[in-house]
Amino acid sequence: MAKGEYLGEFEQIVLLALLRLGAEAYGLRVRQEIAERTGRDVAIGAVYATLDRLENKGYVTSRVSEPTPERGGRAKRYFEVIAEGRRALAEAQHSLAQMREGLTESWRMS
Repeated sequence: MAKGEYLGEFEQIVLLALLRLGAEAYGLRVRQEIAERTGRDVAIGAVYATLDRLENKGYVTSRVSEPTPERGGRAKRYFEVIAEGRRALAEAQHSLAQMREGLTESWRMS
């Protein structure tokens, strides 16, 4: 992998949230999914900055929905993980697993 293609921890979390949410993956929902699953209260700006970065890397695509009445006529931007994003996530997760291999459970905090 070239420099700049590696996934940071938060990028991995965002990709996993997108995969979990499927067709319902838009910014606010991604933020809620992360908060529910990790207990982290992340800023919506951080989520959107990460989504934009992942799209620029070629790991996700986005589409804008039609404006909806319940949002005051505003459209939602939905995101989807594409094949390159799935590959990068799998490689990042594999690298972590390789680093943990052979360690005893004593490395975890009690």
